[in-house]
Amino acid sequence: MLSIKALPNLLTILRICFAFLLLAILLYGDFLLPPPIHPSWINYFACLTFCVASITDFFDGFIARHYQAYSVFGEIFDPLADKLLMLGAFIGLLVLGRANAWAVFLILSREFFITGLRVVAASKGVRVGASSLGKYKTGLQITAIAFLLMDYSFASPTLWLAVALTLYSGYDYVKMYAKAR
Repeated sequence: MLSIKALPNLLTILRICFAFLLLAILLYGDFLLPPPIHPSWINYFACLTFCVASITDFFDGFIARHYQAYSVFGEIFDPLADKLLMLGAFIGLLVLGRANAWAVFLILSREFFITGLRVVAASKGVRVGASSLGKYKTGLQITAIAFLLMDYSFASPTLWLAVALTLYSGYDYVKMYAKAR
């Protein structure tokens, strides 16, 4: 039987699998859902896959905190799973021509920079935890990606708002690291 303390790690692994599934839906949707299925169903399945995967991020964190189910695996792979999900979504959206390459580059650059900063901080015994600004950033990124997956007309401005908040939250992390050193 599955222990409740193992559930966060299982959800993290599931999110990694969803990242690959999402990219497959975006790249091979025409093959996976051939006519007579309307092409808009590819958008629906991609968005549903992305949203379910995003929800697993909330629940694995909630369960880990509530049941003190922390693990080295979770500390390393939870943020990696988040990055893989975003990367899979953004690669698919770039291939489909729905996302601006500069916006994607800026968001992913910030994500990898802050991940690197956290590794450096951890090696020095400094813990730079997630801030509320980082959580808002994630929420806006998820919203922008969901809108892009659905191919809504207002998705691009939402993506640029996410870029602005992403860069600002990155600046905030650098400030927190500088103070904590």
